[in-house]
Amino acid sequence: MPKTGSSKLLFGLHIHQPVDNLSEAVDNAVTQCYEPLFATLRHYPDFKFSLHCSGWLLETLKEHYPATFEDIGYLSEQGSIEFFGGGFYEPILASIPSKDRIAQLQMLGEKLAYEFGAQVKGLWLTERVWESGIIPQLVECGIEYVMVDDYHFLASGFDQQELDGYYYTEEGGQKIALFPISKALRYAIPFYEVDEAIKEIEARELAIIFDDGEKFGLWPNTYEWVYKQKWLERFIETILQSPIRPIHYSEALRERPKGIAYLPNVSYYEMGEWSLRAKDALELERLKKMVGEEYFEKIGIKFIRGGIWKNFFVKYEESNRLHKRMLDMSQKLQNEDLFRLQTNDVYWHGIFGGLYLPNLRDNAYRYLCRCEKEVSGDGVKDLDMDGYKEVQTTEGGFVWRWYEKYGGQLIELLDLKKEFNFQNTLTRRFEAYHEEILHPKTKELPQGVATIHDLPHQIDEQMRSKLFFDWYTKNSFIDHICDDSLNLHSFEACSFNEFGDFANQPFIFQEPLGFKRNGGIYQADQAFATTLSKSYRPTKQGLEFEISLQTQSPHLYRYGLECNLHFAHYDELTINGNPIGEGVELLSKEFTIHDPFTARQLTFSFSKEMEAFFVPLRTLSQNEQGFELTWQGISFVFIHPFQNYLELKGSVCLR
Repeated sequence: MPKTGSSKLLFGLHIHQPVDNLSEAVDNAVTQCYEPLFATLRHYPDFKFSLHCSGWLLETLKEHYPATFEDIGYLSEQGSIEFFGGGFYEPILASIPSKDRIAQLQMLGEKLAYEFGAQVKGLWLTERVWESGIIPQLVECGIEYVMVDDYHFLASGFDQQELDGYYYTEEGGQKIALFPISKALRYAIPFYEVDEAIKEIEARELAIIFDDGEKFGLWPNTYEWVYKQKWLERFIETILQSPIRPIHYSEALRERPKGIAYLPNVSYYEMGEWSLRAKDALELERLKKMVGEEYFEKIGIKFIRGGIWKNFFVKYEESNRLHKRMLDMSQKLQNEDLFRLQTNDVYWHGIFGGLYLPNLRDNAYRYLCRCEKEVSGDGVKDLDMDGYKEVQTTEGGFVWRWYEKYGGQLIELLDLKKEFNFQNTLTRRFEAYHEEILHPKTKELPQGVATIHDLPHQIDEQMRSKLFFDWYTKNSFIDHICDDSLNLHSFEACSFNEFGDFANQPFIFQEPLGFKRNGGIYQADQAFATTLSKSYRPTKQGLEFEISLQTQSPHLYRYGLECNLHFAHYDELTINGNPIGEGVELLSKEFTIHDPFTARQLTFSFSKEMEAFFVPLRTLSQNEQGFELTWQGISFVFIHPFQNYLELKGSVCLR
């Protein structure tokens, strides 16, 4: 629509921290962003804006940062703020059961009503993940309008010039309004010079922006830009002195709608890229370059897109496990620990997203432990919903879970007393951004301040040397059949020779608690029938296990039993008194891992003397600051030579 008069600005801010995030991370966010942001806005009560603050962060501000909370309260009293609702603990609404959506939406609505007298009608959609199936629960909770991206509309076939207002949509006859957030404004504010940002607003009859408040100080280089160089003050003052009129979304809803729209199951464009497997994300980038940037932005974006948010459950087995554990618990109870377990950050990974952050996974498993104390999940079932059984048993205050699909391996070891999952590891996968490390390219910086999408990254050579990828999932009790190529370095790099088909292939579950595979050893273009059986027996002290291996191959091999365990403070960890450092080699029948964080000792004992390698399990991931090498656990393998057959007994003692 051609611009006919002064612009109306719908300015929204979303602020959020993962539930129970590290105190230093929250403190930094407040100091660099929330405190100066609301202190600045307090000086301009005539500047109307909308605010969504996730429930846990709102409580944290009130309890620990009262000055910032009071600034929000003052702006509310002045009529500056329109509050938006959402799930209290910031879940992806489409990923949780409908009864939990309603409960979480009501929790935040009641909190905002109690603290500020707000009657919430608008919804901030977590990560803008849209599925029309959530509409009935939104309507039931009194939500009348929702923020989505303009990309949602473009992917549905709309043209950019049609997106200067709101549309209605429906599900089963239940109606709700949709406001399209402008990508151009998201990328302009606060990154362009003030005059250029104002031009982007003036080019629209209705300028719609609702974006992360953390861009105002917490993103790289923005604190200096937004506050010290007074970008925000100049921006607001320019708006208030211009014909542009800041209004609330509730006011815009009084205007007539643009019509009706039906949106596909999408999030913002970048999320669609991140949810793809790495090779597909790189192909998507190549396809964009083939059609050309100009064509892509004008036309191609309608047809060229990535995956859906739930693809993260396909891409990351660790995410799917946790999600399905949450769904199972939701069928049995409904409490705050369940709702905390539904916090979105831990289930996905992009530039943001916390699956790669061990502390967030630790938090999630702590909530799961508390749920387990209320209702046990013991039994044999296909909890992961992939067609293979998982077996769960609780003994001596520990929850053990095994997976039929991958080698009868251990996939969870919950310590209910310590509320900690020792099996909370993460597999080292090739990610699309690793291409920048392997084949670095020069980036040109834009004028103003760069967004996190444009920042060049410093690549440390030591980091590059630790960029390893796993061809099997890093569970425990993984069976390897190898030769002398298996050593400390090749084990860490996952580059040793493998002759068996047991490390990442299905076993058959056998009562009471055993697994068996009739597989093979493959060498010199020959296949030798091989059978591997293993049985487990949880005890009050830990676990006993037996492994039986028989093969028709006449060759001499080395059998390796690999475990991967997660801890919290790796610099304090010792193995038989040795710090792990960059690796430990030992020869013994008994191996003790001492963990000061949980005050536990995990002792692995064997019927035979075993050679053992212990190495760090670290991932190289991307975040808003650049690349980060993160401890995810320790990998260790117990090795014994065999020919034709092997019988091995062992135990794990936790005390």
